[in-house]
Amino acid sequence: MDAHVFDGTAPGVTLGPSLRKASHVIFSIAPGAEGDPALLHHRADLDAAENLQWLCYYSTVGVYGDFGGAWIDESAPLVPRNERSDRRVLAEQVWRDYARARGVKLAILRLAGIYGPGRSTFDKLRDGTARRVIKPGQVFNRIHVEDIGRVTALAAAARLDGTFNLADDEPAPPQDLVGHAAGLMGMQPPPEVPYEQAEFTPMQHSFYADNKRVSNAAIKQALGIELLYPTYREGLAAIYETET
Repeated sequence: MDAHVFDGTAPGVTLGPSLRKASHVIFSIAPGAEGDPALLHHRADLDAAENLQWLCYYSTVGVYGDFGGAWIDESAPLVPRNERSDRRVLAEQVWRDYARARGVKLAILRLAGIYGPGRSTFDKLRDGTARRVIKPGQVFNRIHVEDIGRVTALAAAARLDGTFNLADDEPAPPQDLVGHAAGLMGMQPPPEVPYEQAEFTPMQHSFYADNKRVSNAAIKQALGIELLYPTYREGLAAIYETET
């Protein structure tokens, strides 16, 4: 791994030469108020990449907004409900425009909530911050970090072009994960808290404003695969085994 420092406020001092030699580039930086930092500060390096063949941009299923728990796919309208997701919609289009101008293929992967070793319900249960907040009908999709890595690698090899959801097969209420993880750990789950009584940061509150079931059928069909961890049960079991 050839690592470089890039803080998003100025061009990475040593990053340019690597970008100019790159054939495949993945962007995972959240856009700021001014746009995507990579394109703002390193567009000239990407323009100079003579062997550039494929781009990948990690977006979020937050671009869809709220659908009242209904199933949606990539054809759903984009009605984001917060500034963070508004910026993602704009960034997606900026990268589409850039890829079209360069004549290279672009895969936009709209990620669900990321979890994996060191970033899961187990960590919150251990540090005492896990909560079972009950909002009737509320569900979320998730995606294991290993599925993100595997799908990205396969998409890169295939030079996949288009916009795809990357989420698990079973959107589920958040309290179900907490209860399941607690059971695997052999501990009592935290008490249930009605949504109306739960204290949230503005960021946490924004997540509960969106309620939808996100279909992953398109990415599985495009690559001819199933997920390594199709539901939170397989994902949590694998994390627990790794951590213990």
